[in-house]
Amino acid sequence: MTYTIKIMSELTGLPASTLRYYDKKGLLPSLKRDNNNVRIFTDEDYSNLKLIDCLKRSGLSIKDIKSFIDSRARGDGALNERLEIFVKRREILLKELENLQEILSVIEYKCWYYSQACDAGTEDITKNLQISDIPEQFRAGYKVLHG
Repeated sequence: MTYTIKIMSELTGLPASTLRYYDKKGLLPSLKRDNNNVRIFTDEDYSNLKLIDCLKRSGLSIKDIKSFIDSRARGDGALNERLEIFVKRREILLKELENLQEILSVIEYKCWYYSQACDAGTEDITKNLQISDIPEQFRAGYKVLHG
């Protein structure tokens, strides 16, 4: 099936200007054009755009995404290179998830903390809590803040 840039923009959630930019940067090497030089997107382009968007949101730069796209064009001889890109990205994302989980645990603890203070009408009730007074699901956040 083929799609116009407008339809592909709607399908992917990416602005048409981003699709044009990705094409200009060489991220869509299989993208075809009609006799009027209008971009014609296919299901393969859709899949590639979703992957590009995922890589971009994972923190990969356009330059690094272009390197990945170029390595795909080199075929099986560059399989290890492509694997390494994803292995490194996974390591980075796992570390980011760990950091975000720690941040979330603090936020969850503070939501509980201030909820208790609001219910009591004073923060005095929560200021001198022992860790054993804190529900188990909020202790990780407490530990981040208090060691």
